[in-house]
Amino acid sequence: MPAELAAAWALLAAAFLAALVVLRAAPAPRPGGGLSGGLSELFQDLIRWFTHFYVVSVLWNGFLLIWLFQDKFLRRPLPSWIQHMHHALGRGLQSKNTDVEHFSVLLVLVLLWLHSCRRLAECLWTSVFSSGVIHIVQYCFGLGYYIAVGSTLLCQVPTNVRNGKELSVQIRWYHIVGAMMYIWASLHQHRCLVILANLRKSKSGKVISLSHSVPVGDWFERVSCPHYFAELLIYLSMAITLGFHNVTWWCVVMYVLFNQALAAVLCHEFYQKNFSSYPKHRKAFIPFVF
Repeated sequence: MPAELAAAWALLAAAFLAALVVLRAAPAPRPGGGLSGGLSELFQDLIRWFTHFYVVSVLWNGFLLIWLFQDKFLRRPLPSWIQHMHHALGRGLQSKNTDVEHFSVLLVLVLLWLHSCRRLAECLWTSVFSSGVIHIVQYCFGLGYYIAVGSTLLCQVPTNVRNGKELSVQIRWYHIVGAMMYIWASLHQHRCLVILANLRKSKSGKVISLSHSVPVGDWFERVSCPHYFAELLIYLSMAITLGFHNVTWWCVVMYVLFNQALAAVLCHEFYQKNFSSYPKHRKAFIPFVF
């Protein structure tokens, strides 16, 4: 596969790693102020804009999924403009197991689309958002990200002709392991998002507050932002489903790691700054580690 696509994701990952290093090296913010405090409040409040991002992701990756499904099972060629994008950014090397790799990409694209559908549903019917605003650059970057992820997956499809093996022959052990890990992480992420939403609701489900509270239960007992940790596990499960060896997708995983770590640290500092009794044993992002 061309190095340019992997390098682009690696560059994005490095940028968020640099931001994380700078944040960790900066002096601890004073209560009630500071750049870090403002950024943490931003991350707490702007999740509502993810609704727009997931709408784009569901539509775009849904289209890609339909086209790839037709290419895989109905032998219908991809649209010409997708073929041009694939040849420009896709894999230039021949692969010995083209059927298996083609199926792996299709399966991961299904997982990505289902993830987007679930997150969109949670944004619409589960989460309770504050009235934050977002910079136009951040907004455009978020929209572009979800288009880029699906496009990156499509470009991992082998370019050489497939031999048409039966579906049962194409399933490998890492497909099963990856799918099980995906389901496990997705369930925990949903539970954590429900816990966050319930902090602002009454027992009857009516929204009674938009203020922040200390979440408890599930993975919140170990980390401040388990929903971010689950997001990392979901992308890691996709790397496993692809068979471990896809360098480009591992660069995507590294981007998600540093992106979510930065957001988790900011939220962790927000909790520590605003709640004097916040549990000291909780890590920010990864249980027992970070």
